[in-house]
Amino acid sequence: MIRAVRADDHDAWLPLWQAYLTFYEAELPVQVTRTTWERLLDPAEPMHGALAFDAEGRGVGLVHWLFHRSTWSEGDVCYLNDLFVDGSQRGKGLGRDLIAHVHADAATRGAPEVYWLTHETNLTAQKLYNAVAERPGFIQYRQLTGE
Repeated sequence: MIRAVRADDHDAWLPLWQAYLTFYEAELPVQVTRTTWERLLDPAEPMHGALAFDAEGRGVGLVHWLFHRSTWSEGDVCYLNDLFVDGSQRGKGLGRDLIAHVHADAATRGAPEVYWLTHETNLTAQKLYNAVAERPGFIQYRQLTGE
């Protein structure tokens, strides 16, 4: 089952979020995690989240996405920001289902596209992504500010 996050889902969401950060060898300040959770619950925010649950009701996957303006379309586009499936559930189609969940929400809201990034070393995820989406060939560049 996949559904939108609710306020009482924090205990299911947090371990998945932490495992996702660990997977990417990332650490975030506690306040950033707190703010992310608050944004996911705020209907005024353009950020959304969903959790996947197994038959026993345990959280086994998460996905976060947001909508933003684009100079290439009249409608907002959808950025799939985070996608994580617990290791015990990989290979069962859950990642595909989480992507489909975001795609359905984007279509309902009239977004012309859903896009996302993955690390170049995440070859397992790329197998799925190559099966469900096109790879347009753009390379990401980044400059950090304020440091």
